[in-house]
Amino acid sequence: MEMEKRINLELRNRKPAEVKELVLDNCRSDDGKILGLTAEFENLEFLSMINVNLVSLDNLPKLPKLRKLELSDNRVSGGLEALAEKTPSLTHLNLSGNKIKDLGTLEPLKKLAMLSSVDLFNCEVTMLLDYRDSVLDLLPQITYLDGFDADDQEALDSDHSGLEDELDDEEDGESGGEDEDEDELDVEDEDDDDEEVDVEDDEDDEEDEGGDSDEVDDEDDDDEVCCPESHGEKRKREQEDEDDDDDEDDEDDE
Repeated sequence: MEMEKRINLELRNRKPAEVKELVLDNCRSDDGKILGLTAEFENLEFLSMINVNLVSLDNLPKLPKLRKLELSDNRVSGGLEALAEKTPSLTHLNLSGNKIKDLGTLEPLKKLAMLSSVDLFNCEVTMLLDYRDSVLDLLPQITYLDGFDADDQEALDSDHSGLEDELDDEEDGESGGEDEDEDELDVEDEDDDDEEVDVEDDEDDEEDEGGDSDEVDDEDDDDEVCCPESHGEKRKREQEDEDDDDDEDDEDDE
């Protein structure tokens, strides 16, 4: 795929200014030049162009926030002045597998005050006598050369500067915000469900109370019906007793 098409694909409907990380590995660079990359990528922090047949950096746009540049497995043999002019914030530079042959080619990198790590694996310059000491003397601002410092201590993360992790954290932060919003919505839904359940329970209680009161009323009605009959019977028996007493009195008088 051509580099320009690959860049458009990597945009993913974003504006160039919104892109912080751009990976163009293994795409095709016509005439060995950078194509499609413009100064509109002003917030770009990580750029990878591994194995793109790159020969020249002349078309590199101004990228003021670029911190890590991967250029391994290309055919760059010089022109590093472009990096000093266009990428002032650069901290990590990988030129492994290029055509760097002598120390003079690296001299423009002295202007990159923030540069801390340079990789030159498989470049001819590494075959020079006292190569490491010479490069570290030429570029005193760097801490790591080919993944090791001046005391041959390996970098804690020589392959990854940590920038990728920072970018991932930022993305996680954004998705975390979305997750929080979703959680809030879930909580609200749960509260609504709870309220609906409470309302239903209250309605059920009211129905139960209504049913109980109806039953009580029915019982009271039964009592009212039964009670008059009982009193009537009692009254009848009393009347009969009185009549019997009167009859006895009459007999005595005779």
